[in-house]
Amino acid sequence: MKNLIVMAIPGFIILLIAEFIVAYLQKKHDEYFDAKDTASSISMGIGNVLIGFVSKAMIPVALTFVFQFRFFTMPENAWWAWILCLLADDFSYYWFHRTSHSVRYFWASHVVHHSSQKYNLGTALRQTWTGNLSGSWIFWLWMPLVGFSPLMIMTMMSISLLYQFWIHTEVIKRLPKPIEFIFNTPSHHRVHHASDIQYLDRNHAGILIIWDRMFGTFVEENVHPTYGLTKNLETHNPLHIAFDEWGAVIKDVWKAPTFKAKIGYLFGPPGWSHDGSRKTSGQLRKEEKQKVKEDQNRIKQTELV
Repeated sequence: MKNLIVMAIPGFIILLIAEFIVAYLQKKHDEYFDAKDTASSISMGIGNVLIGFVSKAMIPVALTFVFQFRFFTMPENAWWAWILCLLADDFSYYWFHRTSHSVRYFWASHVVHHSSQKYNLGTALRQTWTGNLSGSWIFWLWMPLVGFSPLMIMTMMSISLLYQFWIHTEVIKRLPKPIEFIFNTPSHHRVHHASDIQYLDRNHAGILIIWDRMFGTFVEENVHPTYGLTKNLETHNPLHIAFDEWGAVIKDVWKAPTFKAKIGYLFGPPGWSHDGSRKTSGQLRKEEKQKVKEDQNRIKQTELV
């Protein structure tokens, strides 16, 4: 099967250049772009492709193995089977993506994509080097059981990644409401890349935003997002970007005082700590709500006086 992502690389570069030209004409290029940031994103993308020639080989092997035990067989020449495959793939991607924000083991690979403090098409190329090696593909293993062939699954996975490239931009603001309601758009995905507390761990969609609406993780873009991490890396070194969180995980697990704490540092949510010295996104959001509530009560008391 042809690698659709590799074939699309020239298109990625052309669109990235076009985006910069549009941003320059809008006098927004300094706001949207940083040369070192974009260079590190492209470096991460190149590394992902090169490592992927080896690491992605395990995916068709795993899918083919599971496909032997399928309950049904979806016809590859039927249009409706491909529609079902799109829905199944997108559903799988949503739960993979959501889990990558709630389980540190998966976050250690996914954090790479969120490490840029800019938001442009170059950011879409900032991809993990360890995702396949750490087993991110396990979220798709149910699909061959219900009859989708490895060819269908891997084709749809590539189509999903291709779709998600164009939504990494600030040049496109809002699209017509029906599109914004059903599909993942630049507006929805800007929220996902934000480090603002109200936006943390929201809008995990791949192609269809309906999953976030259904499972309570959707947030509308209201204020302009602040991009990056709650604690940014402050480096453009690709090796540091690729492995920083894995190093932190190993360090935390090694120093953890109990076995339970070791498990927590590995499979707990990002920001979890055994002594409460760090905060998860859920804790940060809870504290923010409490602060807002206290401010509102303070204002009411002032008005009464």
